[in-house]
Amino acid sequence: QVQLVESGGGSVQAGGSLRLSCAASGNTNSRNYMGWFRQAPGKEREAVAIIHTRAGVTYYADSVKGRFTISQDNTKNTVYLQMNSLKPEDTAMYYCAASSWRVIRWSEPSNFDYWGQGTQVTVSS
Repeated sequence: QVQLVESGGGSVQAGGSLRLSCAASGNTNSRNYMGWFRQAPGKEREAVAIIHTRAGVTYYADSVKGRFTISQDNTKNTVYLQMNSLKPEDTAMYYCAASSWRVIRWSEPSNFDYWGQGTQVTVSS
């Protein structure tokens, strides 16, 4: 089992920055991939950024490339999402997720076993 706790959400004006954190506890062998999804009202949950926890390989949605950066601190079992140049369309509930799968389709929510409760990000224009 893996427990995920997010923090760092909030409200910011367009062009601003936020950093989300996701602290993981439990079985580290169940966390081959970790990352962030988001879901806006009336929309499907979409992948934002994913990292392979051992190899450090990262994946990003096209909509956030160049603006968001995912990173990890394995000594703290924590994954971060640095979000810069935020836009109103980035407004959503952001969820941390972890996958125990060895091979995944990184953008598929169904490939992730564990989820946090979510943290709200609101970007005003």
